[in-house]
Amino acid sequence: MELLRDVCNTPREQAIIEFMYSTGCRIGEIVLLNKNDINWTNHSVIVRGQGDKERRVYFNTRAEIWLLRYLNERDDADPALFVTERAPRRLSIAQTRHVIKEVSLKSEFNKKISPH
Repeated sequence: MELLRDVCNTPREQAIIEFMYSTGCRIGEIVLLNKNDINWTNHSVIVRGQGDKERRVYFNTRAEIWLLRYLNERDDADPALFVTERAPRRLSIAQTRHVIKEVSLKSEFNKKISPH
């Protein structure tokens, strides 16, 4: 995990990696999240998972720090938690997978990583 953290170049990359690591969420779950879904008081969010089931997940302080840094640098009105860098719109599953793959390749971890 430290190798991945060291190579993140942007708050968005760091926020995605930290949030996924902290919560155990799948890519398909995080791309559906909106900024207002986050409960900052108890560090939680309700995600819609497989079979359209809802569950509450919790994130740690490190994920909170990077989420806040990422959200504070954004100046768009898109409600999505994670958006594209150009012409902000909700990140797709493929785009999020690409971000994770790029971080993995930069880390020289020598193993393919996945959210699982």
